[in-house]
Amino acid sequence: TMARNEEKAMSMLARWLRVQTGEEDRKAQRRPHLASLCETLVECEKWRQQIVREIMKKVGEIQNPGLGEFKIRDLNDEINKLIREKSHWERRIKELGGPGYSRSAPIMDADGNEVPSSGGYRYFGAAKDLPGVRDLFKKEAVPISKRSRSEMYKCADAAYFGYRDEDDAVLAPLEAAAENESQAAAVLEYHEKVQLSGGAIADDDDGAEAEEPVEQFVAHVPVPSAEALEKAVLEQKKKELLSKYGAVDSDEEGAAEEEEGGSRGG
Repeated sequence: TMARNEEKAMSMLARWLRVQTGEEDRKAQRRPHLASLCETLVECEKWRQQIVREIMKKVGEIQNPGLGEFKIRDLNDEINKLIREKSHWERRIKELGGPGYSRSAPIMDADGNEVPSSGGYRYFGAAKDLPGVRDLFKKEAVPISKRSRSEMYKCADAAYFGYRDEDDAVLAPLEAAAENESQAAAVLEYHEKVQLSGGAIADDDDGAEAEEPVEQFVAHVPVPSAEALEKAVLEQKKKELLSKYGAVDSDEEGAAEEEEGGSRGG
């Protein structure tokens, strides 16, 4: 019985100490395991804020890569568990008529990049550099396949080369409007030039032709006429033919005989 009385006294003393330190109150205010057990919007908001503070604290701790692989994995699991619990409380807040937190912006890391996730499981801080995690988010380079010439020609039809531009119901009116505008601007510029020149303006082409100097040919030797040139060409060709067939020698011999006969007759 003495031992039983001492146990009762120790239990009463322990309870009194818990009341003095406020541990009993904290135990009574412990966050409910299920969000559906909370019936007031104020309480749900309070528990959600508590979860958010715990997430921020653990995210700050997991930034240290010197914690070791197992500690980092445990912290990352706890953060993901708190995120799921937070989503339960946000859903309950919406059921009670509160704001919809689930439509908020995506979770960002300290560098401003979106936290990578795989199947809904997120990796924070040093957890992204754990063995095997980096390979999950490593993007393989997609090989670029070159198209053959025949494949490229499949897309090059008449419309590609602009032969159907006039059939375009949108482009044709725009081109007509631009053409009319350019013509009106050219006419206006011409009338301004006429007014500045006092009512007379020369054509640009005529002026260019008038300004070109006229070259004069001066012959320093007698120039034969076309008939003389033609006659000289025929004589040259005749000589070439005669020399080719040996007619020149026979003519010379006949001329020599005629001269001899004339001298004898005299």
